[in-house]
Amino acid sequence: MNHTPNAPPLERKPFETEPRQVPLDAPWNWLAAGWRDLWQAPSIGLLYGAIIAAGAFGFSVFLLKFGALSLLLALAGGFFLVAPLFAVGLYETSRRLAMGQSITIIDSLLAGRGAKIQLALLGVVLTLIFIVWLQLAFVLSALFLGGGQLPQPSEFLQALLFTTNGIALLIVGTFVGAVLAGVVFALSTVSVPMLLDRRIDLHTACSASLKATLRNPRPMALWASLIVVMMAAGFVTLFIGLVVAFPLIGHATWHAYQDIYGEGSR
Repeated sequence: MNHTPNAPPLERKPFETEPRQVPLDAPWNWLAAGWRDLWQAPSIGLLYGAIIAAGAFGFSVFLLKFGALSLLLALAGGFFLVAPLFAVGLYETSRRLAMGQSITIIDSLLAGRGAKIQLALLGVVLTLIFIVWLQLAFVLSALFLGGGQLPQPSEFLQALLFTTNGIALLIVGTFVGAVLAGVVFALSTVSVPMLLDRRIDLHTACSASLKATLRNPRPMALWASLIVVMMAAGFVTLFIGLVVAFPLIGHATWHAYQDIYGEGSR
């Protein structure tokens, strides 16, 4: 990856590399490789995880203080939409470990400088989708549970789990969130590490990511499910589990990219 000022221009021609078709159990191999990377550079991975966990905890306290804890589920779901961008340094860590290079925390934090414009554009897109999701979640919660207003935090869980409107909200909200998350997953699961690794533009990277997802629907569905389960486990453990879950997923995502679009697939 070239970070020099004289780096060649972005390749805007059609992406010619075909994604490899991987077996259904490939996501388990990605996790195993990610686990090895995590403990090869634990100070980096666990720092990222601790930052994410601390941020989630702090935001929850903020919502509780202002009586908006009922938005926590929506915000947790929205985090899935923007999480790939927070893991750029983890992708760089795995990339360098695979090349036998050393890497420091500073190196990981500065990752993506060569693709900063493309990553920034992706960040704008994902943030807009995140905002749309929050607006939808707010409207749905108010309509189903609050008669036009959000219910009080003390009433939210009871209303959500033990009323007809609450169950309807769960069904509709889960469906809407799954659709948005599915679109983001298909467009970003490979594109973010690809932008870090190759001199390509955002459109090309997202197209390649979508192509990889369509080529491997069952493995990608399993991978998405594993991500949801691990992140959910991180949230229900009062965010402590995120310290390990987040960097593990980040490292594993790099290996997913390499498995599908690495040298062996060319």
